[in-house]
Amino acid sequence: MNKGYPVTDLVILAGGQARRMNGLNKLLQQFDGETQLIKIHQKLRSSVSEIWVNSHRDYSIYQSIVPDIRCYQDDASGFFGPLMGMKSAWSNVHADYVLFIPCDVTYVPTQVVAKLHYAIRKNKHAQAAYVSINGDALYPFCLLKRESLSTITEQIEKQRLSLKECFKLLHAQVAIFQKQNLFFHSINSLDELQQYKQIKAFKEIFTAN
Repeated sequence: MNKGYPVTDLVILAGGQARRMNGLNKLLQQFDGETQLIKIHQKLRSSVSEIWVNSHRDYSIYQSIVPDIRCYQDDASGFFGPLMGMKSAWSNVHADYVLFIPCDVTYVPTQVVAKLHYAIRKNKHAQAAYVSINGDALYPFCLLKRESLSTITEQIEKQRLSLKECFKLLHAQVAIFQKQNLFFHSINSLDELQQYKQIKAFKEIFTAN
């Protein structure tokens, strides 16, 4: 099926320690009354080829929820952040483009894959494009070309794990999105999750009246 852009796989980044969530697996939490894995899968499955989870645990749970989902661990043991999850993807995925999405996003923009591809095509040197929502750069929510692997590997070998700095070297482009009344574009702690649920509850009461 021709979507107007090259075959693209999806990787959900869920390889962190979730220290501020007391170790809870954020991909299996419900932010909006629906498990994050289901929400992300349903929103993006028609836009990508294969769907992967970059994680070190709970494979059987993921596959019981989404039977055709595929999983991989980081190439190196320990927790090196999303850059290692991105490097490790290229040993597993078949597509030459990968959409990466953090497991804790609250909002997945419509047509995000097509718009990231459009952004990356605007600069012939670009090997990456990332999402910006309401002016906030979400570097882990990005599209990468396979050619980005050598630069990512070099950065990791130098222990430079900043996505922002790496993306400068990749001539990263930006896909800009706006979302009214979006208080949290991602959930990083139990505190934020509680606040997010309270805000949603108040909004539902307000709109119902």
